[in-house]
Amino acid sequence: MNYNTEILTADKSSIQKAAELIKSGEVVGMPTETVYGLAANALDPEAVSKIFIAKGRPQDNPLIVHISRMEMLEGLVTEVPELAVKCAKKFWPGPLTMIMPKSDKIPKTTSGGLDTVGIRMPSNKTARELIGTCGLPLAAPSANLSGSPSPTSAQHVFDDMNGRIPCILDDGRCAVGVESTVISFERDCIRLLRPGFISVSDLKEVTDKVIVDKGVLDVVSQDAVVASPGMKYKHYSPKADVTIIDGSLDSFRKYVADNKTKNTWCMTFSQDDLSEIDCPAVIYGSTDEEQARRIFDALRELDKHGAEKVFARCPNKTGVGLAVYNRLLRAAGFQVIKL
Repeated sequence: MNYNTEILTADKSSIQKAAELIKSGEVVGMPTETVYGLAANALDPEAVSKIFIAKGRPQDNPLIVHISRMEMLEGLVTEVPELAVKCAKKFWPGPLTMIMPKSDKIPKTTSGGLDTVGIRMPSNKTARELIGTCGLPLAAPSANLSGSPSPTSAQHVFDDMNGRIPCILDDGRCAVGVESTVISFERDCIRLLRPGFISVSDLKEVTDKVIVDKGVLDVVSQDAVVASPGMKYKHYSPKADVTIIDGSLDSFRKYVADNKTKNTWCMTFSQDDLSEIDCPAVIYGSTDEEQARRIFDALRELDKHGAEKVFARCPNKTGVGLAVYNRLLRAAGFQVIKL
């Protein structure tokens, strides 16, 4: 691939241009409320294969299929559980992906070889207009090189995908900042496979039977079969060696002071966190929601600064904070020091 990649303002003519490219079998950068995605016709195995090539993504990592209206769900799955209907009514359009049995219309290339597929309806207006203009469901994983931090701006996409795709629709910064919550259904239970902005407590408004999958916080073996992206491979990683420091602010400060070396940086909630330590820092927010919006920006900033070692303050492990912690765990390769 050797494209002259364009960043296009997400107006009507640019959406039309992007839709024509997708319908001709190409891949384009698409904004969503979560992160930017690489969008291709989900029903075309050759088009979908271009996503894997552009990202350098393992072929067994399933892709999420994006729709713009409920009618598009018909024919993509063979069963819509009752809980899925309730979740769709409450959370769609929005950052929730639901895993359901796929129909034969969804190629194995899209589903990562699985008999299930993840479906979501984004709330971002440009994303839905693009899907509607295409008249097709779109497979759209995050628009980054596989393993690197996800993109929350068109510039992030350009940094990773320049020359790999023809164009990127620029709709500004993503409102949520972490990928969608992914769930599956087991009889009368919801299983959380990947945390996101839709939290466990949100899901419990639909049913009190919500199970958090072991893979959310623990390492999944490389030979495991997983239904959701973001569970199996190392993800979201900067070039630096990241370690999460799980403890009080005082213990964090002491640990950094005792262990920092040349080119050591910190990821902290605020500049005040390091008021007594001479160590450069990238700030990623003091609230769960701000941290979700900033986490990937912060990880990319560390690369720009040439950081070699990073100590990150541990976020909350509940609500939206669980999504931030999940992403940071994978960025750190599950290196956590509890103080």
